[in-house]
Amino acid sequence: MNKRLLSVLFFVCLFAAKAQAQFETVRDSVVQLYGIVMTADSLMGIPAVSVTVKGSNRGTMTNGQGVFSIVVLKGDQVEFTHVSYKPKTITIPTTLDGNRQSIVQLMVQDTVYLPATIIRPRPTPQQFERDFVNTDIQDDDLEIARQNNSAAKRRALMQTLPGDGGGATAIQFRNMANRATYAGQVPPMNIFNPAAWSEFIKSWKRGDYKRKN
Repeated sequence: MNKRLLSVLFFVCLFAAKAQAQFETVRDSVVQLYGIVMTADSLMGIPAVSVTVKGSNRGTMTNGQGVFSIVVLKGDQVEFTHVSYKPKTITIPTTLDGNRQSIVQLMVQDTVYLPATIIRPRPTPQQFERDFVNTDIQDDDLEIARQNNSAAKRRALMQTLPGDGGGATAIQFRNMANRATYAGQVPPMNIFNPAAWSEFIKSWKRGDYKRKN
C-alpha cells in the first residue's frame, strides 16, 4: 500500500469522523416541543393558535383543545400568536437536557378598539332621495363578468390579447394544410370570393381597421 492510498484513506476517515460528530451535534440539538396553550384567566384551551419558529418556515397550530407539537432546535425562539390574544414568545434553552420539552403556555386576551362610527340621518326625505339616486354604485363581480363577455369586449380583446396554445396550434395546422393543399401551384386569390368580401365589410363597419393610438 503506497503513501498516496494511505493519505486518501486518512482523509476519508477524518471526513467521516467529522460528519458523524456534526450529525451527533445536530441530533442532540433537536427538541420535540409539545404542550397546551390556555387562557390566563379561565385556563381553557385555545384552538387555532399559530406556533411558529422565528426566522424559519416551520410552524403548526393548536387543535380544538389547544394542544400542539412541533420539532425545534435548542436556542430557537417560538412565537404563539392568535387574533384575539396578545402574542407570546419563548426561547428554547441551549442547556436543555434531553430532546423533549413540555410547556403550558398562557395567553392574555387582547382588546382591540375600533374608531367610532357616527351615523347621521339625512336632513329631509327629498335630500335622501336626491343623494340615493345620484350615488355611483360600483359594478359587482357578476356585472363585470357580463360586460367582459359582451361581443364588443370580446372583439376588443381579440385585437390585443395573444392567442392561447389551442388557438396558436389551430393556426399552425391550418397554415400547414393550406401549404399542402396548394403545394406546387399558386394559391387562389380571395378578391373574387363573396364570403371574404362580406367578412371584410363587417370588419370595416365594426371599426377593426381603425388606427389605434
